[in-house]
Parts: sequence; structure tokens; C-alpha cells
Amino acid sequence: MHRFIWVVFFIYSIVGTPCFADEDGTKLAPLFAQQVDRRLEVPDEVQRAYADLLAADLKAQNLSTAQYVLIVDRNIFVQALLIYWMSADHTFHFIGASPVSTGKPGRYEHFVTPTGVFEHTLDNPDFRAKGTMNELGYRGFGAKSMRIYDFGWQDSIRGWGRGGPGKMRLEMHATDPDRLAQKLGTPQSEGCVRIPAALNVFIDHYGILDGEYDQAIASGETFWVLPKTREPTPWSGKFLVVVDTGRTERPAWSPAPAAK
Repeated sequence: MHRFIWVVFFIYSIVGTPCFADEDGTKLAPLFAQQVDRRLEVPDEVQRAYADLLAADLKAQNLSTAQYVLIVDRNIFVQALLIYWMSADHTFHFIGASPVSTGKPGRYEHFVTPTGVFEHTLDNPDFRAKGTMNELGYRGFGAKSMRIYDFGWQDSIRGWGRGGPGKMRLEMHATDPDRLAQKLGTPQSEGCVRIPAALNVFIDHYGILDGEYDQAIASGETFWVLPKTREPTPWSGKFLVVVDTGRTERPAWSPAPAAK
């Protein structure tokens, strides 16, 4: 009996206290509202429309367990990320949404953010921002310690020169808090998905995309990139879905950022 208790304590000390064990994944919705400062108020019918897109795009994955999934609408009039909890019966429950920035073609090495289903796996380890300035004077990955989610090399379209197909490293990360964060909600990136800092922390803290990481932890592996204070849930997922809804005007629920 004592050996069993010690084993349980050891697992909890690595993975984190299972504070959601007797609940379901919708419990993150009020926490999102409390902790994420850049939020979009998405109407119910729009929530359902994106849920339908997720259901269609994830059908081929044959998912059998409840988990969190992310969907990004790269449409130039939307530029939004939505988090859903998919229950075991494949019902999608909206958690929250925030403005993002995706690829802005027209400059050298700027790609069109690719659409499709992308997996967050251990094959492409994440890393953390150093908080240092790049050659343009920007903290390209955001403030120090912001997590960079790596989805590996992906097929895309070059947004400069003659265009055409190319390869880009698809990442999701925060952005410069002083000069670029206020532009979230419009295309600005080289092809990656830029997200608000508070959203980055939220996804990181609750292990929303850490499905493979948590499985490896349960087998005894450790990862420097995971904070000791994280509170992973039983529903960590790994899928990022990028779509383009083809809108021709900006919806009221995703307003353009104020010009500065």
C-alpha cells in the first residue's frame, strides 16, 4: 500500500496535480476568460461553424479520446485562434478565442501560412524565447521564456519573387510586446502563427497541446521546456488546424486593431 501511494505521489510531482480529474474539459473556459487578456467574443453560431470545420478536418485522424484542439482562421479579415475541447463523443465545446497574426506575403522570406491539420509532436521539440532583439530591433518570439511551439517543416507558398511552392518552418509563438502585439488581428508574420503573450502562457500552463509530452512523461521522460508550475489536464491534445473561411469583409466579432 505504501509503495502504491509513493508511486502516485511521484507521478503527480512530475505531471502536476490532477485538479480537473473529476471534471470535463469545459472547465477551462472560465479560466480562459480570467487569464487571457486578448479575447474575442465569438457568437454561438460562429462557434458552431468552426466546430463543424474541426469535425470535418479531424475526421481522418480517427480520434478516440477527449482532447483539446486549436483552430486558426488565416483569412485576412478574421486572423483568429479558437480553442475547443472535443469530448469522447466528438462534440466540440468552445473554450475561448484570441486575435492572431499569420503570414503577410509581399516581403522576402514571407510565406502564406499553410492550411491543413498539423501535429505538435516530440519529433520537433519546442524551445523558449531568449527575449533578445533581432536585427530589426524586435523580440521576434516575444518576451523571455515565451514558449515556441514547433510544427516542423511544411509545404507552403512563397510570398515574394515569383511565388510558387516552398518549405517553411511552421511555429506558433508570442510576438514583440512593445511594437507588434498591438497588430495582432492582422497578417504580419513570415508564415508562422503569432499569438498574444497571455494566450501563450495559458496554452503552456495547462498543457493544451502537450499530448505527446505528457505521454512521454508518464513513461519516465523529462523535458526542460515544460515549467514545473504547469497544471496539465487529462485532455492534452496535439492538433492545430489552419483554415481560410474566405470571408470578404471583417466580422464584428473580430475587429481590426486600432491603428498606431
